[in-house]
Amino acid sequence: MRREWATRFNRWRYDLYAPLYDKLAQGFAAQRRRSLSLLNPQPNEQVLLVGAGTGLDLDFLVRCRHVTAIDIAPAMLQQLKARAERLGMAVRVEAMDGQKLEFPDASFDVVALHLVLAVIPDPQACLLEVERVLKPGGRVAVFDKFLADSRRAPLWRQAGNVLARIVATDINRRLGDIVAVTKLQRIHDEEAGFGGFLRIALLRK
Repeated sequence: MRREWATRFNRWRYDLYAPLYDKLAQGFAAQRRRSLSLLNPQPNEQVLLVGAGTGLDLDFLVRCRHVTAIDIAPAMLQQLKARAERLGMAVRVEAMDGQKLEFPDASFDVVALHLVLAVIPDPQACLLEVERVLKPGGRVAVFDKFLADSRRAPLWRQAGNVLARIVATDINRRLGDIVAVTKLQRIHDEEAGFGGFLRIALLRK
C-alpha cells in the first residue's frame, strides 16, 4: 500500500512539475550525454528509457531507430512526444510504472535509468524488472544521486532527506544496495558531479 501511495504521489508530482521540468533538469545534459556514450546503443538495438520524463535523453539518441520511453506521469510524456516529433524520431511512448514493466522477458538490448532510482518508490523492484526485460549481455546505464556504498548518511543528510523526498528525490540511497538484489554486474562506475554525489554506472546482464 505504501508503494502504491508513493507511486500515485509521484504521478501527481511530476505532472505538476512537467511545465518546468526542462528548465530544472537541463543542467544535467553533460551527464546524460556521458552516460549514453558509455551505454553506446547501436542504431538497430532495442532501447528502453525508464522514467523518461520529457525526453531529454532523446537529443542523444537520434541515430537509434527502436526507442521505447515510459514514465508514470502523462503530462511528462506529452512533452516527450512533442520532442520526439521535433527530432524526427519514431518513439514508442507508454504510460507505465517502472516497478512493474509490461514487456516480455528479454525485450531490450539497452536500458537507461537517468534520475530514476533515487525517485521511484522501490528502486530494487525497478532494477529487477529491468533485469528481466533485458536480453542476455544487455547493458544498463544509471545516472543518479547516490550515497557512497561504504558510507552511512550523517545526521544532517538524514534530516535533509526528509524534505528532499517530499520535493523530489531520496538522497541517501546506495547503488550497491539496489544492484545487490539482481545478478547484474557493475562494469563501470564514475563520479559525475558534486564530489561524487552524482554518479554514472554501467551494468551488464
